[in-house]
Amino acid sequence: MRRINWRMVIFGGLLLILAMGFFFFMMTIAPTSNDPVELMKTVGSASGTVGGVSIVLIILGLIGKKS
Repeated sequence: MRRINWRMVIFGGLLLILAMGFFFFMMTIAPTSNDPVELMKTVGSASGTVGGVSIVLIILGLIGKKS
């Protein structure tokens, strides 16, 4: 049997929430930027990377470790 690693699942969920929050927060700031398109490209890339890592952490945590 495998045990779910709740620490990884919770941390992955927290990272996912932070990535989404950062993206939506920067959407409110982007109109005041000198180059909003480039800003959102950079923000989207960073948020997507953190979101992808968090999804991997959630999946690995749900797979768990041998007991």
